[in-house]
Amino acid sequence: MNLKQLSLPELEQALAPLAPTPTAVRKVFAAVFAHGASTVEEVCRAPQVPKKVAEYLRAHAELPRLEVVERRQAEDGFVKYLFASPLGGRVEAVRIPIFDEKYIVCVSSQVGCALACDFCMTGKLGFQRNLKTWEILDQVLQVRAEADRPVRGVVFMGMGEPLINYNETIRAAQVLSNPAGFSISGTSITFSTAGMVPQIRRYTREGHPYRLAFSVTSAIPEKRAKVLPIEKAHPLPELVDAIREYTQVRRERAMIAYVAISGFNLQLEDALALKETFEGIPIKVDLIDVTDPTGKYLPPSAEELKAFRDHLQVLKSPIARRYSGGKDIGAACGTLEASQYGGKVLAVTAPRVEQAS
Repeated sequence: MNLKQLSLPELEQALAPLAPTPTAVRKVFAAVFAHGASTVEEVCRAPQVPKKVAEYLRAHAELPRLEVVERRQAEDGFVKYLFASPLGGRVEAVRIPIFDEKYIVCVSSQVGCALACDFCMTGKLGFQRNLKTWEILDQVLQVRAEADRPVRGVVFMGMGEPLINYNETIRAAQVLSNPAGFSISGTSITFSTAGMVPQIRRYTREGHPYRLAFSVTSAIPEKRAKVLPIEKAHPLPELVDAIREYTQVRRERAMIAYVAISGFNLQLEDALALKETFEGIPIKVDLIDVTDPTGKYLPPSAEELKAFRDHLQVLKSPIARRYSGGKDIGAACGTLEASQYGGKVLAVTAPRVEQAS
């Protein structure tokens, strides 16, 4: 029994033959996730864990762990973790500082990625496999264990397309948001998708409390297809219909992630295409400068970005510019590829820091 792989209802079902009280099950769950137990014995010694449950766990439970291969710290405070899994493959996670108050953790959901977005280094790796729930959660556990501030949010924006790995990522979010788990608000958990329409529709039907961010990058289908091959499988009109349904059910604006690429998608025609495409759909546009180490795609100049923001006023929608930090260590959006970069190399075995409350 992998204790890091189970949601609370699944743990209740697994322990049901022992007839534990609901409180006892929650104590086991909390020992693993809220308190970050490193061994099964720590779980067994948690308060209010009955002797028969502890004996069962000693005989049948395990707490696997990712290996931290390296940590690198950027000048802006972002820290990138390189993990190796006992199941094979390496993935990266990023600790993102939010002012001096808290951290958000950007996690990976796959080893590599099958979508092959042209400006994304992860996409150039190809797809190897989906991560298990415990591998996703252990990224957060290990980052949190070393954090000097509380972890208050998680974004599924690392390596891989999370909605392809739907069941595992949703289970991870359920544990992250459980009060006896990581106790992270559901509205502080975001899945970024390049446009997996069937999964978006399923997500909307199931009514999850987490947020979706939709990577559009161009509302002109021919342009979008040049950088996002998923356009061929799930054309923009299908994606827009799914986004419309999402906003109607949730009664909130859809977050439209727009990767700003110099000389490509920042003209008046691009703004007008966004207006026409999302007419009648409440949206907010999240502008993200492209970061392409190959040099094929360049971020906009300040003048180019200002002009585009002026063009976007036709939308009459909120517009934000997302800071994509950690560029000097390969931690920026689109640069995760489980390889070496610059930046300050931190000790591989870092001291455990008392977690902030």
